[in-house]
Amino acid sequence: MRRAEAARANECGRQIVNLPQLAARLAGGFSAPVTLEQLEHAIQRALDEGNFAELESVRHLPGMTRAVSRSLRMVWDAGIRLDGKQTAARLDDLALIEQRVRHHLPGTAMLPHDLRIAAIARIRFAPRLVGSVTIERLSFIAPNWRPLILALAEHVPVEWRAPDCAETHWFSGPIVRHEADHCEPSTTAVSCADPRHEVVESLRWARQLITSGKARPHEIAIASANTTAWDDHFYAAVTDSGLRLHFVHGIPALATRDGQRAAALADVLLHGLSQSRVRRLASLCRGEGDALDQLPRGWLSSIPRGAALVRIEDWCRAISTAVLDDESSIGLRAAIPILEVLGKGIAAAREAAELVLRGRSAQLWQTALRTGPPEAIEFALQSARFPSEFDAADSIAWTTARILANAPRPYARLLGLTNRAWPRRSGEDSILPNHVLSSSEFDVDPTARADRRHFDAIVTGAAREVVLSRSRRSAQGSRVGRSPLLRDRPETPLSRARIPEHAWNEADRLMARPADAVKIARIGSANACWTSWHEERLTPYDAQFSAEHPAMRQAIERVQSATSLRLMLRDPMAFVWRYALGWRTPQDREQPLSIAPDAFGRLVHELLRRAVDLLEPRPGYARASDQEIETALEQAARVVREAWPLEGPVPPSLLWRNTVDYAVSLAMIGLLRKEIAEATTRSWTEVEFGQRDDFFAGRELPWDATLPVCMPNTPIRLRGTIDRLDLRTEPTAARVTDYKTSEPPRNVQRMSIGGGSELQRALYGLVCRQLLPGEPQIVARLLYLRGGQPAYKLRDLDGAIEQIATFVNVVVSMLMRGTAVPGPDSFERTNDLRLALPASPGYQRRKRPAFGKASVGIARLWSSE
Repeated sequence: MRRAEAARANECGRQIVNLPQLAARLAGGFSAPVTLEQLEHAIQRALDEGNFAELESVRHLPGMTRAVSRSLRMVWDAGIRLDGKQTAARLDDLALIEQRVRHHLPGTAMLPHDLRIAAIARIRFAPRLVGSVTIERLSFIAPNWRPLILALAEHVPVEWRAPDCAETHWFSGPIVRHEADHCEPSTTAVSCADPRHEVVESLRWARQLITSGKARPHEIAIASANTTAWDDHFYAAVTDSGLRLHFVHGIPALATRDGQRAAALADVLLHGLSQSRVRRLASLCRGEGDALDQLPRGWLSSIPRGAALVRIEDWCRAISTAVLDDESSIGLRAAIPILEVLGKGIAAAREAAELVLRGRSAQLWQTALRTGPPEAIEFALQSARFPSEFDAADSIAWTTARILANAPRPYARLLGLTNRAWPRRSGEDSILPNHVLSSSEFDVDPTARADRRHFDAIVTGAAREVVLSRSRRSAQGSRVGRSPLLRDRPETPLSRARIPEHAWNEADRLMARPADAVKIARIGSANACWTSWHEERLTPYDAQFSAEHPAMRQAIERVQSATSLRLMLRDPMAFVWRYALGWRTPQDREQPLSIAPDAFGRLVHELLRRAVDLLEPRPGYARASDQEIETALEQAARVVREAWPLEGPVPPSLLWRNTVDYAVSLAMIGLLRKEIAEATTRSWTEVEFGQRDDFFAGRELPWDATLPVCMPNTPIRLRGTIDRLDLRTEPTAARVTDYKTSEPPRNVQRMSIGGGSELQRALYGLVCRQLLPGEPQIVARLLYLRGGQPAYKLRDLDGAIEQIATFVNVVVSMLMRGTAVPGPDSFERTNDLRLALPASPGYQRRKRPAFGKASVGIARLWSSE
């Protein structure tokens, strides 16, 4: 800001530097003060050399580089010399680190006390090198630089323009106190709900100052003692507000796309390969000129999305399978070397970064590696920052109080004035605790004292207006008190729901003007939905829609599976959501510790299918011995164990092997219960029916799987697979079995269709009646594989089919009238579409009478056995 002021005033020839830069100019010889990045890199190399008395056991811990850097800078600021002759072993370790740091620094970089000594040695050249010196607005100068200032004052005029709170007792030169402006600044104190509310009120205040013409952006500043609690809120809100906000301390690196590229790479290296992590990395790094750009465009589209792919072996098999299926995707093999590097883990941090990171992402990655061990790179990335996108000279400043105290602005708003955050408490240094070296000796500017001084400097330096803000609750929701800096200032509490004098964005304006908000269709619809939620009658927001709706007709006319038909009968509202609106519940793409019950059922069914396919036609499942069945099942398990990780998420290797072994034990129970005595009987598993015209089975089936299967006297067509079919030719008879991997219900012996929850065995019997020639005798049964349960036969197949048809016609008629109601399964915790319903149980109680009246035709069917 001082440079911008000099440029506006045409002050040609004026040099604006900080104290280390001033010392470097006096020292000459291309000398330069050591930068924080250079220092931390040198400290890391010094720690890697080891051989410390006390720090040896902790030198590789995350954050050690930063902790040592902080301690050394405090020691240097205090002017303490570490000559290796100290009485404490900890100080000897720091002296050894300092010696090694000097060796590892670039030739021109100098440590602060070395730079001061070199500058004082050439102080006689000060009149020609620097001329008269003005110290602008500094409230504190570290003891390390005080001898240089005093020596400089003996050769050139040195003037200190200091705020009233500055520590100037040691300075012997002229001190000029900043005079107050002709108008007294207004000071107000307010309290907000939480840190985010403070951000909202700050932006409202800033926009009001600008639009009213009171202030220009570069005259406004927002600050806090520590900006961490507000950074993310400001960064998220500034784009929506349209205000130019300069982050003086930098924007969080992870809030940018470049930072997210580095974060995606860290995620893969630290937590292992998975398809979701690799897809995220590829999508972020695409087009950056890295190794991923050499792969075919859309190369991940050939990989099954559901597969977890947590091992490099899984990736190799998936890529090989994709190449076999489509020879044009041969370029996928180029991804294997990249994946092999990523699979090495964090040990390959530098090698992986060279492959996939470019530009600012690569620079951020290298900086993070220099600040600590690779295993702690996530913490380094979280604290990394990029320069702000706006210039401070024409923007609102969001900064720390320490920086603002040195360049106050006429309009200032201070955030976080709570008893926990301002002033902050001064704790012990992690490297030099008080029992090693008293903090009073090397902590020359304690945090609590500095925070109080910065507060006074900002308040007295603001010429127009100061707003002191605090939160009533922390970001975690705990209650916090007032800062002692507020003293007895009267405070205005601000409600989160208040109507502001000036809105900070469009949404805030609409909240303040309900009349304008209701004119927007989305907001009007939301208000109508909220009103309907409290009404007892059914409204369009309760799954009521126009009669004969085309989407509803299409959903009914689609070929139904046993799963979709069960959803139609047991939860008509969810059927509309899934098959008319196309809603799907999100699937977990990460590696689970167990598979879902329905996925486990599919696993058992696939084992059964593969085992029977291996046994048919020779020697034939009916004639196979127990040993042959066991061998076929072991072969099926080997195939499934390797194939499933390429198709969907599975547990880690050990748990996955145990899961397959348990599924094999259940499948063995089903296979050994053949109950077949006739040599003319043949068995099939997973028998398809009702498939599309282009369906290809690849094996012999008992019928043409493309023939249509219809529910009698209904508009429903069926498609699916029969778990097991035993077909006898002389005399003709068929037995269909529905395998269940769950526990049997209590009334399973009396159950027919279970109120629509148990449809498979009746539907399987219907399929056999329509697709098999003649009029075979049909037996439909349930077989629970757990606990040695008996097979439960359906007593009246014709009655069950007729009951299902009646059930279907009632539901179809209701849906075509434009009414959908929640069924018995709607509010169950296991219902994956439960999230689409209102969370409050009051909704279910309030709407129950209206839903009951609308579903009177099917309520008796839900209670049937």
